[in-house]
Amino acid sequence: MKTRRNWIRFWLLCAALLPAVAQAQFTFTTNNGTITITGYTGPGGDVTIPETINDLTVTCIGDGAFNVNGNANITGVVIPDSVTNLGMGAFSFCTGLTSVTIPNRITSLGTDLFASCHNLTNVSIPDSVTSLGSNTFNNCFALKNVTIPDCVTNLEYSTFYCCTSLTNVTIGAKVANIGAKAFFLCSALTEVTLPGSVTSIGTNAFCFCDNLTGAYFKGNAPAADASVFSYCNYATVYYLPGTVGWSSTFGGRPTVLWNPFIQTGSPTFGIQNRRFGFNITGTINIPIVVDACESLANPAWVPLQSCTLTNGSLYFSDPQWTNYPGRFYRVRSP
Repeated sequence: MKTRRNWIRFWLLCAALLPAVAQAQFTFTTNNGTITITGYTGPGGDVTIPETINDLTVTCIGDGAFNVNGNANITGVVIPDSVTNLGMGAFSFCTGLTSVTIPNRITSLGTDLFASCHNLTNVSIPDSVTSLGSNTFNNCFALKNVTIPDCVTNLEYSTFYCCTSLTNVTIGAKVANIGAKAFFLCSALTEVTLPGSVTSIGTNAFCFCDNLTGAYFKGNAPAADASVFSYCNYATVYYLPGTVGWSSTFGGRPTVLWNPFIQTGSPTFGIQNRRFGFNITGTINIPIVVDACESLANPAWVPLQSCTLTNGSLYFSDPQWTNYPGRFYRVRSP
């Protein structure tokens, strides 16, 4: 019995010590009854920042807090929901960092925040964020996918500079300004869609995106100079009918009207040879994707065909249409 009691006491002591040991890995200051993390001295690995230290709430990660000797051993960071502010370069040069959890109370990802986090592969930017600062993801070589929330209005200078593995970026519907060199040297980027909210694009914003083939604009031509797509030798700029301000080139690359149209009034529309099909017409050689879904109330679109409108026309047919109780189609850009 005595041995069991001693074991219980030992277990309770260890449980009490664990938070203290974890908190001892952080240096911090007290400001108006809250805690600002100023440094990290732990062994690395997956780091969970505590919500409280000494019964005070952690609200801020200070400038360069985790940029101490590079902290190459840090592989993951969980930031608590109590944090409302991330300082300049707070995680810069954490070269081993692969993932990070950002709380929904953060409104800004500031200057150099994740700069030179070479192994950061994916990051989820919460909907609360309204701005991305200069060099936020500069030299994040492994970053592959980014979704910029609709609340964001500006991408500052070199936000995604030299993210050489970035293949997919979704730009939110309220972004008005894309800063100079924002996507400079994003060499794996093949296509980008820019919302109608974009009114200006800075110098060399997509320079050296040398695998970029299509830039699809949903709105009027933004203010920009001829350097926007410099050294994007395979890129074509596509714009929609009814938009204005476009000329034969934009940002140094040729422009093309993207206007595919399903010919619902054509005799070929409908069932032909046990297949449902239709003609699609538009500008010669524009790229398109035909999607299908079973319900418009809760659509789960599936790509069926990716092609170009050779000679400005294409006949599409679906041999699988009889396998579904309902089948809806749409044409979109790649």
